[in-house]
Order: sequence, then C-alpha cells, then structure tokens
Amino acid sequence: MERLTRLDGLRGALAIYVMLGHALPYTILPGWIGAPFAHGEAAVDVFFALSGLVVINSLERFNYRPWPFLAGRAKRLLPVYFLVLGLAVGLIWLGSPLPDMPWIAPGSLPADFWAVGMPAQFIWHFVAHVMLVQGLLPNGVLPWAYITLLGPAWSLSTEWQFYIVMVVLMRRVRNLAMFGVLLLAVAVIYRVMAGFLPAYWQFSRAFLPDAAGFFGLGVMSAVWLRKGHILPLAAAVLLVAMLGLVSGSPLRMFTPLVWLLVLGVQKYAVVAPLARLLDSRAVQYLGVISYPLYLLNAPVQRACAMLVTPVVHGDAVLFGWLWLPLALAVPVLLAAVLHHGVEVRFMRGPKRSVRISTPKSQPCHN
Repeated sequence: MERLTRLDGLRGALAIYVMLGHALPYTILPGWIGAPFAHGEAAVDVFFALSGLVVINSLERFNYRPWPFLAGRAKRLLPVYFLVLGLAVGLIWLGSPLPDMPWIAPGSLPADFWAVGMPAQFIWHFVAHVMLVQGLLPNGVLPWAYITLLGPAWSLSTEWQFYIVMVVLMRRVRNLAMFGVLLLAVAVIYRVMAGFLPAYWQFSRAFLPDAAGFFGLGVMSAVWLRKGHILPLAAAVLLVAMLGLVSGSPLRMFTPLVWLLVLGVQKYAVVAPLARLLDSRAVQYLGVISYPLYLLNAPVQRACAMLVTPVVHGDAVLFGWLWLPLALAVPVLLAAVLHHGVEVRFMRGPKRSVRISTPKSQPCHN
C-alpha cells in the first residue's frame, strides 16, 4: 500500500482555497484579488475525484462488506458533521449580520449564502440535513434544500450517495475499470436527461449523477496507479471535459485537466514548486484537518461577522481589516480542535494518509 502523501497536502490546499472563496466576497477588496478564488465548486469537483481514487481502498479493507464499511465512514464523518450542523442552525436562529453590511447587495451570491432566517418548512430541511438526503431532493419538493442550513454539507450528501452506490455495485462488479465505466455512463445519461426534465424535477449539483463523472475519473486514476493502464484514464479525462463543456459551466471542462496535473505532481513531481508545497508540513497538517475545516469555515465566518458588525457601524473597510483575519484564522484553530477532540476519537484507526495499492513491480514514486 503506497502512501500518496501529496494528495493529503492537496486536501489541505483545497480546503484553504474554498475557505478563501467563501470569505473574500464579504469584503470590498479589488475584484482581481478575489477572482482567482471564485471557483469553489471546481475545487469540490477535485475533491470528488480524490474520493473516487481513495475510498475504494476503504471498501476493500472491509472485504466489500457494506454495513461495516458504512459504519466506518459514519464514525469518521458524522460526529463532526452533526456538531457543525448544530452550530450552523444555532447561528441562523440568532440572526444574520447581513442587515449591518450595506455593501453586500441583496440577491448577490454572498447574500444568498448566509441565510437571513430559518427557511420555510424548517423541520423538513433539518431532517433532510440530518439524514444527508438533501442532494436527493428535486427542487420542486424542497427548494434549495441542499444549502439552506449548512452550505458546505451539500457535497457530503453527494459523498454518501457515492458510498451507497459503490457498496451496491462493487459487491457485484469487482473490476475497477468496469466500475469507473458505469459511473461515467451515469454522468452521460444524466447530462442528456437533465435538459428534458421539468423544473419541478430538476436536481441540484448535490445529486450524485451530476458528479458521477468526477468520481469515475478518480476510479480510472486508481486503475492507472495500480495497473499502469493509461487509456482508461485518458478517455475519462476527455469525456469529463466534454461533459463540462455542455453542462453550462465551461470551467468544469478544465477540472479534469487540473486533476491530471495533480496526478503528475504526485507520481512524477512535475511542477516541482507545487510538489514541495504539497509536501510541506504546514500544508500536510491542513490536509489532516481538512474535513472539519471544510465544514466549519462558512458558519464560523458568519459568527465572526456577527461579532464584528456591531463594532464597525457599516464601515466596509474597517470590517475587512477586523473580520478577514478572524475569518481565516478562527476556522483553522477550531478545525484543529474538532479534529483532535472529536474526529480522531471516532476514527477506526490512525491511518490518515491517502493510500492506493500498486503492484510491487510498478511503485508510485512520492
């Protein structure tokens, strides 16, 4: 079992990127500063590819037994999730800082990301979040359910859908390449069907078929790392790029190319400065705490804004100077506390590094 440690560092880098993307729109910094961090959804797509690569090993460690595998994932993910969900709901109940932030335009992306109040049918939104089914609900059933209470949790709902599909299929299809082909086929079929679905039955991007191509890309990456077969990976990169082109979000066309670069950095240390960055102790540690950091950053940033806005009296510049350092530092500190105080206590074991099995004759070079 080779250790793909640079992908641990990638987790940390992606979590910081998402945190910056959530924070900068609430300041009046020049647009050229925030523009490079405005692609958080693309970063989450890379997270999905990473999951497709590494989670298969977890299922294999449980000998394809579904309930032990799902119980292990639940112990790993749910304690932190429920704590952060409770924090997010409590903050919405306490109120919103947005009325004291006149520089945030109503209806803008940052205004919509921080809920002003509890959503209608709150109890159903809460149940959906607790059960992690918010990504399975079409827009007509419970509008915006995937982001109403805890925005970052939409991707966790997608992950759980992937785990369940993986358990069902991998017990019957042990061939990795075939499993990857099935995921890519689901992505293609959904992209064709989505254009014909009525508005009531349109799904959010938290619906697994929307992300199935990126999970399939990760699975094909595992095929390459284990068996050295490059053609399935190349075909997956091309297919996912084409799906991104026709999805209405052209940026998704470039995400598989970014993933391909990441694999090159991991195996061959291409772009040496990036390889050194991902190998650094600080970024590696951010990878260790990346899961609580990803979930925490949005509600903690909201809490910091609730503390700062009464002091600045609508002064956007002063708000930025006081709030932005807190919005970046406090989530990291609290994520470290949650990791060591909660996450580690529920983990099955001390294995934290990204792992993938490879034949001895074809080692992965770290």
